[in-house]
Amino acid sequence: MSAWTQDGQVLRRTIEAPDFPTAIRIVDDVAVRAEEMNHHPDIDIRWRTLSFSLTTHDQGGVTELDHRLAAVIDTIATEHGA
Repeated sequence: MSAWTQDGQVLRRTIEAPDFPTAIRIVDDVAVRAEEMNHHPDIDIRWRTLSFSLTTHDQGGVTELDHRLAAVIDTIATEHGA
């Protein structure tokens, strides 16, 4: 997970998609998986730049669930060429 950094109690990663439609597809795929996991990231979309923030609010910080979702996000981004 070298692309992820921990900032206090939050894991963060920025992803550059090839273009805006691909960025939206990445977000859509992440949304589906996050819903399945019942764990939802904060996502900021700036054209083709996606910024993800993960934390488990009810646990007060980063947990194994955040690391699992980070791995899912990495896989989705790779599948979309980001």
